Amino acid sequence: MLQSHIYIPTLKETPADAEVISHKLLLRSGMIRKVTSGIYTYLPLGLRALEKISRIVREEMNAAGAQEILMPMVQPGDLWQESGRWEHYGKELLRFKDRHDRHYCLGPTHEEVVTALVRDEIRSYRQLPLNLYQIQTKFRDEIRPRFGLMRGREFIMKDAYSFDRDEAGADASYQAMYDAYTRIFTRLGVRFRAVAADTGSIGGSFSHEFMVLAETGEDTLAVCRRCAYAANVEKAEVRLPAPTAPQAAGAPVAAVSTPGMRTVEEVAGYVGVAPHQVLKTVLVDADGSLVAVLVRGDREVNLVKVKNHLGATVVDLAVPEAVERATGAPLGFAGPVGLRGVPIYADQELMHGTDYVCGANVADTHLQHVDLLRDVALTGVADLRSITADDPCPACGGGVDLVRGIEVGHVFKLGTKYSEALHATFLDETGRERPLIMGCYGIGVSRVLAACIEQHHDAAGMILPPAVAPFEVHILPVSVREQASLEMAEALHDALNQEGIDTLLDDRDERPGVKFAEADLLGAPMQVIVGSKGLARGVVEVKDRRTGERRELPAETANAAFLAWRAEVLEGWCASLR
Repeated sequence: MLQSHIYIPTLKETPADAEVISHKLLLRSGMIRKVTSGIYTYLPLGLRALEKISRIVREEMNAAGAQEILMPMVQPGDLWQESGRWEHYGKELLRFKDRHDRHYCLGPTHEEVVTALVRDEIRSYRQLPLNLYQIQTKFRDEIRPRFGLMRGREFIMKDAYSFDRDEAGADASYQAMYDAYTRIFTRLGVRFRAVAADTGSIGGSFSHEFMVLAETGEDTLAVCRRCAYAANVEKAEVRLPAPTAPQAAGAPVAAVSTPGMRTVEEVAGYVGVAPHQVLKTVLVDADGSLVAVLVRGDREVNLVKVKNHLGATVVDLAVPEAVERATGAPLGFAGPVGLRGVPIYADQELMHGTDYVCGANVADTHLQHVDLLRDVALTGVADLRSITADDPCPACGGGVDLVRGIEVGHVFKLGTKYSEALHATFLDETGRERPLIMGCYGIGVSRVLAACIEQHHDAAGMILPPAVAPFEVHILPVSVREQASLEMAEALHDALNQEGIDTLLDDRDERPGVKFAEADLLGAPMQVIVGSKGLARGVVEVKDRRTGERRELPAETANAAFLAWRAEVLEGWCASLR
């Protein structure tokens, strides 16, 4: 492809609303343009990258036995009402009515549509297993779209749905998709981990997230240094050592004046105790009801664990007005002693100690010498906090690292949640009607592109993996006015294209500095620089964009020499990901 024949509107300055590096570089490289909040147009380079990602996804999904279909983006509201998600999904579901006053939504996912499709088609166990997938546009009305393609409202997603007759079949389908995802992300050229995860609004009993490791990731992962354990912190269990001996209650509860002391650090310093001796009392709204959750002052409440323990649909921090009504005190002075009308759940770690300090439910006052068993009417005890880097691995007891990750794929075991709700059944060998057992499997295709950039970039621009880059090779004649340089560049361009290597030739009459800067910005893995000085010495220069290494190749055998060097570059990419 000649660069003069493709629309690449690069920018020298970063738009003011771009925050993360992928958003900045996608805009600067001319891959996307913003239409409105969270919605983007994909320009030629961006679309080429998305098509390459989609091709790898298709190849691996097909190889795993899935079959491609295409479902509508607009979905009837009655299907969502049938599944029970019309109200529960939340405001991210964009609902509207047509001219006949019928309810519809823009699909954020397609469990309802695909289940309705299969219930009308599948009759017998002989038609199972079945796995259907699509690559299609989704829409989720995010309250605060941000970070470009990382958290947009409209995005491109691959979603697959498996249907099986029994749990063994469902397990096999799940494993087939897990293995396919492993191959997909390996081929895409990203460092990733599959981690145990919460099922969220999709539901189901079991799931794994596929995370691209990057410092700018929105999720925190707990990764064992010794074994293969990895989990999202929302899911990671806390493994506690056995208590050395039961601790008896000490002195009776005593009130202490703490004027203006609201934070754990302030209270601990004022009273003269360590932060872990302070009880943090967090009030949450669980499906419209207030619940109090207790953790050590140096820990954080894990709302996902609270939701799962309570069996709630939605759990969030209670609004300040609700906290003040329940406690009768300003924010910062809530405590469990004497708290009435509110269930109280303690994190399991608290039961290993006593003699705590907590809010007194009175302004400017805290309580000392609190013992949970003696002084608090506990409703229950469970693992309700987030894991920390000081905790042991839940699987083997080794040390854990907390790293950042970007979710790019998610696999779920759904069970019969949707098949029962939508009455999708089949007849087994005995003629008995049974619900289909389902799984669902998503990959954020457009998000993968952003995640690649978050992981692979430098100060000059993108460093795209060969499998994702719109062009694998960028040929840069120093000057198109030098006939020998241009002819050599064109000959190499034509030869590489014939080898099936996507190659971009910068045939513009631009200054060398402009060409080199834009080439680094666009991030093709390999660059070839052709200049009259090099040709006079019988060489062309090549540059590995990932390492910055430059090498001279003999011009006389440039094609063969380049292919040999390319093999080294590709192996270097593979080695960097191991």
